[in-house]
Amino acid sequence: MAAAGPQPPSSPSPAVNPAAGGLQPTGLAHIWRSRGPAAWALWPLSLAYGALVALRRALYQLRVLRTEHPGVPVIVVGNVIAGGAGKTPVVIALVRHLQAQGWQPGVISRGYGRITRDCRAVHPDSPALEVGDEPALITRATKAPVFVAPLRITAARALLTAHPGTDILVCDDGLQHLALARDLEICIFNSDGVGNGFLLPAGPLREPWPRPVDWVLHAGAPPAGSAPSFALQRRLAPHALRANGRQVPLASLRGDPVHAVAAVARPEEFFAMLRAQGLQVAGAEALPDHDDFNGWKRFTDKRLTLICTEKDAVKLWPLHPDALAVPLELWIDPAFMAALDARLSAWRTAPLSSPSA
Repeated sequence: MAAAGPQPPSSPSPAVNPAAGGLQPTGLAHIWRSRGPAAWALWPLSLAYGALVALRRALYQLRVLRTEHPGVPVIVVGNVIAGGAGKTPVVIALVRHLQAQGWQPGVISRGYGRITRDCRAVHPDSPALEVGDEPALITRATKAPVFVAPLRITAARALLTAHPGTDILVCDDGLQHLALARDLEICIFNSDGVGNGFLLPAGPLREPWPRPVDWVLHAGAPPAGSAPSFALQRRLAPHALRANGRQVPLASLRGDPVHAVAAVARPEEFFAMLRAQGLQVAGAEALPDHDDFNGWKRFTDKRLTLICTEKDAVKLWPLHPDALAVPLELWIDPAFMAALDARLSAWRTAPLSSPSA
């Protein structure tokens, strides 16, 4: 399996053109795009934040804070920018690739946005409110075992105990979760790259960039740094899904007005991609990322087809089972998968280092 999803389109992906209608970034997301007056006003706070980040990393390097390895290879998929970078589609693509290669992968996650705080397994019928919308989507899309916990190593231990045949772990997010030792770090960038290059709150960076990682996947221009970088492209699948799993061709929706709703980090991209597919988006509602939809009121004409992202569907379908969810398709540079396969082959033949540090 050399690539994930369809081959790259001959023209630029609609995902990189958020200006094609829909909402535009506001608030901090707008400030983070340039080094304007508002960003400079927040810059002193970024210095304080950066000092805390450096101190925390130093404590791990000095082993004042401990790092633990679960005993099987660990791939961390994360990002250094606040907000969505597209980690979850990459995790799903990696898990499917690992399964095709004969591995038995498991996925660990914090379960961002859930109302629970314990360590628990994620099942296909688990409510997103209890496990997080991204873990819920991952387990439904891959059928791989998924566990969530505030500490990733706790999730890893629980998963390996419940599924002892698991021979590799993929950590959804966790680049900054230094308590979990890892064998491979993959950093994801969306089309905005590093934004204005400032740390939070003046910019989008959770930690200084460049920083050492194994590989970079980027939807826009390659970011600065010495790590090997590979392109990825995201676009909508040519079909939507009903709650019962039946596919509805997007072409069949052209000409009929639809109402789109998205509770993701970059909703304007989803709305733009719908329009690029020829859909008549009569209404577009952007909710906060990971919103649970419990307070959302469907006030528009109910004769309009309600359409959402696949991640939002795990929360929206229990409330509005008539909603259609449009999956994302992901293309990853085949050179990335070739490099991954080489690393996997090395792991099969060479033992891991000590299980804790």
